[in-house]
Amino acid sequence: MKNIYTWAAQPAKRTLTVADLKLAKGKKKFTQVTANTIDEASAAEKAGFDMMICQAKNVLKVREGSKHLFLTASLILNEYVTKEDVLRGAFKSLENGADAVMTPRSMEVVEMLTREDIPVMGHLGLVPRKSTSLGGMRAIGKTTDEAIKLFEQFKRLEDAGAFAAECEVIPENVMGEISKRTNIVTVSLGAGKNADVIYLFMEDICGDTENLPRHSKAYGNLLKLRNEIKIERVRALKAFRKDSMNGKFPGKKQSSNLEKKQFEEFLNQLS
Repeated sequence: MKNIYTWAAQPAKRTLTVADLKLAKGKKKFTQVTANTIDEASAAEKAGFDMMICQAKNVLKVREGSKHLFLTASLILNEYVTKEDVLRGAFKSLENGADAVMTPRSMEVVEMLTREDIPVMGHLGLVPRKSTSLGGMRAIGKTTDEAIKLFEQFKRLEDAGAFAAECEVIPENVMGEISKRTNIVTVSLGAGKNADVIYLFMEDICGDTENLPRHSKAYGNLLKLRNEIKIERVRALKAFRKDSMNGKFPGKKQSSNLEKKQFEEFLNQLS
């Protein structure tokens, strides 16, 4: 556990720092998961994850669930539009307890952030919100030319000052060779096992989605439990309504009465 100061000038302890991640590149694997609630963050810490990533607006609640895991705040494209929005969002996220920010924006935006010594994770490969320009949801780097272009993007991101990159849906062998040739900490989301960090969404790991992406694997079945809860909720409501209509509820256990003498006095006073 490392002692740090947050950007709010508050002492804190972290299992990892940016410096640790950079030093461990190519030597040690880490794991990352999304967490956007107190319960999800707490579960990630209890499960022994190394890193979490959340939407920037959820940093405070995630920090409430986990005080110690390395946390990256994602600056969502349509929520942080202008450069000023991005910069303010980054500072606020760090002030609230994030250790880094992630942005899929241009190299110019990454440079703006790193000039302020803000730890930045870029986003390369498939960026789903930009998928129409890529011809749909598909792997990036499936041809020699595209793989070379992707490598060049990594080098530009490196030059822009990013310490890490979310690497989404990139062929495993391409990812492995690129990771060897960049000092950026590579975070694999559907990019195989040859990156520095292996990453999946919380809902995919826990089986809390109907449409599991090809690159994911469910290790639980929360969706089944949620559906059972929906069924049980309706069953309980129907049973309550039925008992209420036929006089079974409230029963003796749910009701109280005045003693006979007190009740008679009450009636006399009413009349």
